[in-house]
Amino acid sequence: MNTLRVGVLLVALTAFMVWVGQLVGGAAGATIALGLALAMNIGTFWFSDKLVIKMTKARPVSPSEAPELHEMVERLSARAGIPVPALYVVDDPSPNAFATGRSPKHGVVAVNTGLLDILNKSEVEGVVAHELAHIKHRDTLTMAITASIAGAIMYLAQFAQIAAIFGGGNSDEEGGTNPLVLLVIAMIAPLAAMMIQMGISRAREFEADKSGAEIAGRTDGLANALLKLQRGADAIPSRSMTPQTAHMAIVNPFRGVGGFTKLFKTHPPIEERVEKLRALNI
Repeated sequence: MNTLRVGVLLVALTAFMVWVGQLVGGAAGATIALGLALAMNIGTFWFSDKLVIKMTKARPVSPSEAPELHEMVERLSARAGIPVPALYVVDDPSPNAFATGRSPKHGVVAVNTGLLDILNKSEVEGVVAHELAHIKHRDTLTMAITASIAGAIMYLAQFAQIAAIFGGGNSDEEGGTNPLVLLVIAMIAPLAAMMIQMGISRAREFEADKSGAEIAGRTDGLANALLKLQRGADAIPSRSMTPQTAHMAIVNPFRGVGGFTKLFKTHPPIEERVEKLRALNI
């Protein structure tokens, strides 16, 4: 069901991008938007792992530098039935982790130094298993494509705002779009894109929690890790993640302030994730 939901949301995100392009530039705008979506998806497929690694300033960690972590990744990868991913560390005191790569063969697992500082071995194992689950189910590619399309919609919204201010499509009689409509698009499009992006992210986190617990063979390591990581991330906001990559982290890397902002969180509530984990019969 989650896989179907993700597919529907991805199609919706692409269709929304084409719709915004049509409103901004008519048929030509829709064609450009569709071409941009396809180009970004192809680019994301081939280069998403390199882009994320560069953006987060992750660095490869050798077996001699972190022998226990390498052994853990190799052992859990065998249990997951996937190739051993490349292992990276991010010099960030905010405790977190993420996975990337277009396929299991090109998988990457990255952990923040802050995570290694506060978690015990079973908790790190739970986090690594969660990230391996993302790689196994190709969530890393799904999320990278989602982020690229959402980012493109943000740019289209900015273009709509500029067009409204400077008179783009300033007459319905001339076949253009009313400037007021363009301003509405500029305000609504980014919010809609974010909501769809977050819907995909939340669906995949629940599935990765479940699969990760199965790979690790226990639920308590990941459950305890999630509680610690969220407290740590709330206390120390990330300096390596951005709003565009936040959905890739195992917990929300930026502190929420409650109220209306809860609608825009990239992850399900930690309490709900932990509750579902502890209800599993593993």
